[in-house]
Amino acid sequence: MSAPIVPCIWLDDQAEAAAAWYCSVFSPARALAVARYPAGLANPSGRPPGSVLVAEIELAGQRFTLLNGGPIFKPNPTVSFFVRADTADEVDRLHGALSDGGYELMPLGAYPWSPRYAWVQDRFGVSWQLIAGRRNVGPATIVPCLMFAGAQHGRAAQAIQLYTRVFPGSSVQGLEFYAQGEGPVGTVKHGRFVLQGQEFVAMDAHVDHGLAFDEGVSLQVPCTDQAEIDRLWAELSEGGQPGPCGWLQDRFGLSWQVVPEVMAAWMGGADRQATARVFAAMLPMGKLDWAALERAFLG
Repeated sequence: MSAPIVPCIWLDDQAEAAAAWYCSVFSPARALAVARYPAGLANPSGRPPGSVLVAEIELAGQRFTLLNGGPIFKPNPTVSFFVRADTADEVDRLHGALSDGGYELMPLGAYPWSPRYAWVQDRFGVSWQLIAGRRNVGPATIVPCLMFAGAQHGRAAQAIQLYTRVFPGSSVQGLEFYAQGEGPVGTVKHGRFVLQGQEFVAMDAHVDHGLAFDEGVSLQVPCTDQAEIDRLWAELSEGGQPGPCGWLQDRFGLSWQVVPEVMAAWMGGADRQATARVFAAMLPMGKLDWAALERAFLG
């Protein structure tokens, strides 16, 4: 597996607007592709045929998929995104843009871990941790952060161990634990790990936020062949819950999409009939069948 893991943001019908807005906030940024719901087919989201299914974008080196899935799920702060800035001025600029129409989860200011930091939830419900002066391992300056809260509190270290075992080329970069007087002793204050060359952060919630992982933010895993789909599906869903259309929840409740690496090309190509055939073939599937989807695409 060489393609990066891609965060997928569940929206109602705002994917196009969100893509344009995020590309105006971040630099460098670019729109990559748009796929639409096929005509003549019912779909679980209830979105009209021909409307946008997903918009693919890249922000500061990190790819995102924006999904128009209907009103069922919304992003929440259990999955947020660290944005590493070189200067306090850049943090201030991003804070002004991202908090416009949203709100602060932690106010802009100086903290022990950074001279300039804020945690904001934007107008689309996506959470961003803006931080100056702490650089990441890989080329991207945006890094997904997993917060283990509620029933999953205290399991961040277990999750890091699982994910770095499941994905090849992974490593743990550092684990900091809460000490007496800082928070729940022995739980993860800040953990950094790398999956396939891509950095992630994980932490246990400092207090009970009444939140849990759900499909509001999922992680797409592009696979190179059916064997990789089979292995990742089995290992990630063990102790969790398999779902439809390549989706699953792992033992911690985090949602993943295990998909062929060519899925975006199949769904976003110019041949609308081929896209419709792939979409129809995918709908009854749990774990995705690469060969069956490819046959559908080729007709």
